[in-house]
Amino acid sequence: MDVAKVFWDNPYLTELEATVTSVSGDQVTVDRTIVYAFSGGQESDHGTINGYNILRAEKKGKQIIYSLDKHNFKIGDRALINIDWNRRYKIMRLHFAAEIILELITQNFNSPKKIGAHIAEDKARVDFAWQGNISQTFSFIEREIIRIVNSNLPIKSAFFDQENEIRYWEIENFAKVLCGGTHIRNTSELGTLLLKRNNIGKDKERIEIILT
Repeated sequence: MDVAKVFWDNPYLTELEATVTSVSGDQVTVDRTIVYAFSGGQESDHGTINGYNILRAEKKGKQIIYSLDKHNFKIGDRALINIDWNRRYKIMRLHFAAEIILELITQNFNSPKKIGAHIAEDKARVDFAWQGNISQTFSFIEREIIRIVNSNLPIKSAFFDQENEIRYWEIENFAKVLCGGTHIRNTSELGTLLLKRNNIGKDKERIEIILT
């Protein structure tokens, strides 16, 4: 049975009751969840199930398997799921900051190839195939981010293909992008950001993003 991914319906939900659907050693599955598993460069949520720490969240097909430090679950048991909200919200903001920066670079600087990305609690990064110093774009990017944040734009997040769980985010008159992460609802939530440049190899540039 596939798990209902409630973190897509409501990424701001921090607690959820579910039912255990399988148990195999330290691994369990549930019928619905708010705990995001690593995918697309976005790190997993931290959280608990009935107070047991989730050590790992692994996406397999449409299912998510949770490894717990210790538990006594049986199939059919009630499971109270909680997430670390501070971590989730930082990741959501950094994730969307990375998405905005990627779109600004793509739309305004000849669509360079993205060669990597990672979203963690402390910072995000986006890597590009790029000749030269990518920090030369920063004055433009920072000005546009301020404009977008101050515009209080709603962010739509929905299914493009529900059967195959392909999702997208959209800001009207800016971009519509395929993405299966957890997203904030409004651009005003991004707040202020610090951008740093890192040269990671020949013709490879990285933009690091930090919340301030």
